[in-house]
Amino acid sequence: MSKDVRELEPKEIWNHFADLNAVPRPSKKEELVRQFILKFGKSLHLETSQDEIGNVIIKKPASKGMEKRQTVVLQSHLDMVHQKNASTNFDFDKQGIEMIVDGDWVKADGTTLGADNGIGVASIMTILSSSAIPHPAIEALFTIDEETGMTGALNLKGGLLEGKILLNLDTEDDNELTIGCAGGIDVTATGSYTHEAIPPNSLLYKISVTGLAGGHSGMDIYKGRGNANKIMNRILFAAFEKFGIQISSIDGGSLRNAIPRESIAEIAFPEKEQNSFGDFIIAIEEELKAEHKTTDPNLAVSITKSDEVKRVMQKGFQIKLMKCIYACANGIYRMSPDILHLVQTSNNLARVLAKDGEYSIQCLTRSSVDSEKMDLANSLKNTFELIGAKVDFKGSYPGWTPNPDASIVKIMSDLYKERYNDEALVSACHAGLECGILGTNYPDMEMISFGPNIRGAHSPDEKVQISSVQKYWGYFLETLMRIPENK
Repeated sequence: MSKDVRELEPKEIWNHFADLNAVPRPSKKEELVRQFILKFGKSLHLETSQDEIGNVIIKKPASKGMEKRQTVVLQSHLDMVHQKNASTNFDFDKQGIEMIVDGDWVKADGTTLGADNGIGVASIMTILSSSAIPHPAIEALFTIDEETGMTGALNLKGGLLEGKILLNLDTEDDNELTIGCAGGIDVTATGSYTHEAIPPNSLLYKISVTGLAGGHSGMDIYKGRGNANKIMNRILFAAFEKFGIQISSIDGGSLRNAIPRESIAEIAFPEKEQNSFGDFIIAIEEELKAEHKTTDPNLAVSITKSDEVKRVMQKGFQIKLMKCIYACANGIYRMSPDILHLVQTSNNLARVLAKDGEYSIQCLTRSSVDSEKMDLANSLKNTFELIGAKVDFKGSYPGWTPNPDASIVKIMSDLYKERYNDEALVSACHAGLECGILGTNYPDMEMISFGPNIRGAHSPDEKVQISSVQKYWGYFLETLMRIPENK
């Protein structure tokens, strides 16, 4: 399957992408891919180093005739989101991504593709390995753990880079130039609860919510897609009111930066309610499918018998937990009053896990306004503390304040109009990009982000458009040609 990708044009990018995707690289487990990039840089006899946190920097002198141009930092992150369909048997720690060419798109076989940000990494590798592409002096910065904490960017020290212009290759629409982004913070609530015996004459069942579209919890949050954790809680709450069910466990969602696609709960309910409960599941599935027919047409709710239920939550805590999840903010919190159609602040109720007397609720709160980000985080904290949870804030990172007057913005905007007879969309996004963080230690560095069309990032539906990669590549190469001389 992946061999077909190597025949695509431009071959240099797709071959580097295929090489990269053969290396396991889930977030926080980047050792193999770091060694891959270090070996790559050294094999080209380029100055190659690794900082204390694990970011890799490769420097390449300017090509002939470009020596007087300003040094450019090319930046992408090495890690990828590891998501797979429930039916897919795949080990992200050991296996390389299996890629498929589907018309004008490249996708993966039941997993995330890693085009976010693998296409950016492959593009930089192509510049570094080429002897034919004209370019100014290059500082290639490959960061780690962008997807689950921005760890690499947060720990990059000042003074390692000399470039005054940074091209971040991590945007997912080929007509956009991103010049600002949201910051974020991880909110985690944990605690314990008391179990009790399964009531006599109970039936033990597993409820599954599956088939949701999911997606990027920043870029896709405005689409109103269903959240499996919210949907499961709605089902459980209604089932408790009608039948007095008791919950044994809940396991919903996976990663903070992915809208939850699936949730499973194990429950007990009175045997006498068996027929009525089945009718209830059918009715609530129809209700949910009607509500989500546009955003999540494959949504499904199913029940199966379970032999794994041993104990159930104490009813008093169960009621508190369900009410807490109901009250937890999810989705858009506020739109930007200044930038049309931009989500300013949001929350993703990413993970709900309750099992064996312990529970964890994980959120990713985003905002382009830091004070509003913390206000929403505090709102969540107070909600969770009402049920006695311990709440931690971690991984806070700043947003990226737009600078529309930066010279690189004008250069790339003018070039886009010249090449495509159209205006580039110069905007901010609701995703977390590393530019804002990098700017804290490099405040004088002009930054811009761009890339090819990528759809379904952070989900097994992720795909990258072949024709768009070709468009982006030509635009990228011409951008390098127009980098101004040193003043």
